[in-house]
Amino acid sequence: MTKITEVAAAVIERPDGTFLLACRPEGKPYPGYWEFPGGKIEPGEDPRAALDRELEEELGIRVREATPWITRVYAYTHATVRLHFFRVTAWDGEPQPLEDQAIAWQDVLAPDVSPMLPANAPVLAALALPAVMVVSGASDGGFDAWIMRFAGLLATERPLVQIREKGLERLRVQHLLSRTLARATPFGSLVVVNSDCGEFPQADGVHFTAKALMAAAARPAGRVAGASCHDAREIAHAAQLGLDYVVVGPVKDTPSHPGAATLGWEGFAALVRECPLPAYAIGGLTRGDLAEARRRGAHGVALRSAAFEA
Repeated sequence: MTKITEVAAAVIERPDGTFLLACRPEGKPYPGYWEFPGGKIEPGEDPRAALDRELEEELGIRVREATPWITRVYAYTHATVRLHFFRVTAWDGEPQPLEDQAIAWQDVLAPDVSPMLPANAPVLAALALPAVMVVSGASDGGFDAWIMRFAGLLATERPLVQIREKGLERLRVQHLLSRTLARATPFGSLVVVNSDCGEFPQADGVHFTAKALMAAAARPAGRVAGASCHDAREIAHAAQLGLDYVVVGPVKDTPSHPGAATLGWEGFAALVRECPLPAYAIGGLTRGDLAEARRRGAHGVALRSAAFEA
């Protein structure tokens, strides 16, 4: 049985969205490679406690706010590690290289240090996903009204968009997708289409329903791919396929699924704990739930009509 080394890793984020990377010093495996700060979790030590200790020893900062994010296993030539990532958003002190390592603040969309550890690539891709997914509801109030609201949203943020218009004929979905892409693409906002709506190669990717997810044997190549998940089995299959994200819920009661069983925040946290994929919480949520969602291990929230509310 392969021995796994448990590691606490930090995505230290400034308000401008930049994050910190550290360069491994001589004397360690992969010297000169860049990585997220952190270190080994001692036997019996809580991952968060290890994070606090390592960042104080390595960078001289005291963590005030950190939320669990994703957990990934990676097999290096010298060891197999399980990386427990936390997003660190508040700390005391200014990060200093206290262990002969170089450090550098990076833009998630354009990191410019190299070489980076091989395990970093999927983590950087996950980090680049926006905190809010907008789920379309254009059939409710009309395409024109929805497009206007969406265009207004792009003035302040770049959400991930899921076109989900179940029961709508293909040509109408095509029309909505074309109009959405025309507004989203210039801003770099990605648009995926729910698999129940059909296949649309011009979209940036596909969002699998849970049923379509469990029937899939591989992810579509070269496109963004995510899935709706409601239990551990579905999340595990999404991870096996190497999807980019999962949407997990419903967390609360929602008008679109009246009477459906809900997870609650405790149930959501239990499902996404140690999930290797960024998870969006969905179901009866608003923008005001984003902080709680992140405390429970979410990457962000998926919103329908609430996406356009302050």
